Parts: sequence; structure tokens; C-alpha cells
Amino acid sequence: MSDNKNAVEMHGCIVCARIYNILAIYTPDGGLVDCAVTSPGGHCVPDEQQPLVACDTHTVEEIEAAYKRWQSRKGTTSDNEQEDE
Repeated sequence: MSDNKNAVEMHGCIVCARIYNILAIYTPDGGLVDCAVTSPGGHCVPDEQQPLVACDTHTVEEIEAAYKRWQSRKGTTSDNEQEDE
């Protein structure tokens, strides 16, 4: 039996802040395993540290720009993005 923890959480779209319900699965030490948006009209944005959500109506460019802004506020950048610059 898994010791992972399931949690229903509310998160805002990283582009426009519209609120979505998500189901997140965490390891016993708090690491994010996976997440799924349970509200219509949104999807998860891949991030290893915490669940992020974006509306289905936003373009890939809008989501990428918002994700970069979010990372700069958190003081984190992935290795892939550093290679792209």
C-alpha cells in the first residue's frame, strides 16, 4: 500500500488567476508526484515542485511567459531553460 498523500487543493491560473480545483498526489516527504485539474477548462502545467494550473484558452506563449515570471518570483530556473537562453 502506498504512503502517498492525496490532496484536493485550489490553485489560480498562472496567467489570469482564475481558480481551479485540483487533485494533487504527494510523497510522504512532500514531493509532488502528479496532479489533475478537476474543474472544467483548465490543465496542469508541468513543474516538479508544486502543482500549477493554466486555462485551456491561453496560448502556449502566454503560459510559458507566465511560467517564467512565476519562476523568477520563486528564484528558481530549470536547467533546460538556462540552456535555452
